[in-house]
Amino acid sequence: MAPFLSVYMITLNNGKTIERALRSVSGWANEIIVVDSHSTDGSQEIIQKYTDRIFQYDTDSQRDKYQFAQDKCKNPWVLFIDADEWLTEELKEEIEETLNGDTDYDGFIVQRRNIYLGREIKYGGWYPDEEIRLYRKDRGSWQGGIHAKIHVNGKVGILKNRYMHTPYMDTSHQIRTIERYSEAFAKDLYSSGRNFHLLNMIGRPIYRLFRDYIFKKGFLDGIPGLIIIASTMYYVFMKHAKLWEMERKDGKERKIEG
Repeated sequence: MAPFLSVYMITLNNGKTIERALRSVSGWANEIIVVDSHSTDGSQEIIQKYTDRIFQYDTDSQRDKYQFAQDKCKNPWVLFIDADEWLTEELKEEIEETLNGDTDYDGFIVQRRNIYLGREIKYGGWYPDEEIRLYRKDRGSWQGGIHAKIHVNGKVGILKNRYMHTPYMDTSHQIRTIERYSEAFAKDLYSSGRNFHLLNMIGRPIYRLFRDYIFKKGFLDGIPGLIIIASTMYYVFMKHAKLWEMERKDGKERKIEG
């Protein structure tokens, strides 16, 4: 057991995956925090089987939701996982040994294994996949927009074992997620004053094709790798298309008001 550790996660209608995530840390972490946004798919009933530390918080900001969850944790060390991720026994043992020892690190980067359409992805834009996941609560904070990340004020190490991730249930789920994230990313760009440029809408998807599929050898992941690069190019194209749409709509509204 990890006596000094709180695990937290955020969720919204993740009933198909969250039980595996919760089961992987239940009885191991000293505390489990879940911040929900009024799920309607049975997620709340599943969560209550594993923890009574469940909070409701509605916001369009992923950063604010993660930070809210971190702030609810009571232990000096915190670890976050998403509702479609789970910890392996090897990683849990490594974390226990780390926290029970005399570490001078304030945070740790952990690598992720992505399982997509029945295959572990080992090339392309999804590999390597790593970020800070375990850290001292008083040293870490969430920063950034739609793709907010943890920033640790202190020394950061790397754990050798990895955790698991199934990003999408199927291609339909992937398309729905792309629609949601491209909209949110475009709003982020628009609110930050970034302007639409045709070169970005055309050039950035092509850049991702060469970078991820050719130079990072995404083609070695077979058909799943091909689907990944096609959907990635579509996502990059659509976030710039939606930024253009927002600027156009705003320009028309200003003309009407004027």
